[in-house]
Amino acid sequence: MIRTVESEQHVSPPVLAAYSYCETVTGQQARNFAYGIRLLPTPKRRAMSALYAFSRRVDDIGDGTLEADVKAARLEETRALLDRVRDGKVAEDDTDPVAVALTHAAAHFPIPLGGLDELIDGVVMDVRGETYETWDDLKVYCRCVAGAIGRLSLGVFGTEPGARGAERAPEYADTLGLALQLTNILRDIREDAEGGRVYLPADDLAKFGCSAGFLGPTAPEGSDFAGLVHFEVRRARALFAEGYRLLPMLDRRSGACVAAMAGIYRRLLDRIEREPEAVLRGRVSLPGREKAYVAVRGLSGLDARNVSRRMVRRRG
Repeated sequence: MIRTVESEQHVSPPVLAAYSYCETVTGQQARNFAYGIRLLPTPKRRAMSALYAFSRRVDDIGDGTLEADVKAARLEETRALLDRVRDGKVAEDDTDPVAVALTHAAAHFPIPLGGLDELIDGVVMDVRGETYETWDDLKVYCRCVAGAIGRLSLGVFGTEPGARGAERAPEYADTLGLALQLTNILRDIREDAEGGRVYLPADDLAKFGCSAGFLGPTAPEGSDFAGLVHFEVRRARALFAEGYRLLPMLDRRSGACVAAMAGIYRRLLDRIEREPEAVLRGRVSLPGREKAYVAVRGLSGLDARNVSRRMVRRRG
């Protein structure tokens, strides 16, 4: 069982200001993520915002316009800051609000901060321009940039006392992260290609005649782009199905948070499946009302109950 500390004890003004900064960053730059974490109690919501703000800083270095060697140096500086957070050496009056908030969160929740080292490792792969021959190769990257975030989040959520199979919760959180990341990769095919990045495995691209890449609003001539997308959608759905086993292990509000975030991406996957070439014309997204519906569904606990029933049937 993974426990969390969720005290509403006094939080000093500098730390509150640091958390407020992180929540602003989250609300402005991660709307899907923000929809989920707003369902959490205040201490958990603040801790998740601190995790997001630090992760966003790492991502922004990788996605920025600096030269590769400068990006690499900035990432190592960020890793050094993480070491200070890990060692509790960031004072409450430090000028870096993200470091202040993350230090406080790590002191009050059992967050496996090594996951942020993995995130940095994944962004280093981006800076180096790595490509992936097989799904097994891509999984290594996805585990760094998304699976690790799932495991970090679990440190905040915790698992319910007596939850059956809770020792596998980190594995399921990791797998759910992979599902979200593969959905992101499908959604951002065109945008990534314009930035010189290819994430889908070379083996899969070749199988469906898509090795030429995706630099225009239409699929490569003679390719089976729809077949490629449907193949990857099936892979993502299998990951979602496995990762959803986490839901019955969480308390109601943490489960609602996870169900809301994952539900938004599953619906996004549905849209991509229905119209594969839409991802070549621009970013596919969900309207706010649909995200709100998914959040309410998550709060109802319906997804967690459905997963529990399926697991009982399988055991029977």
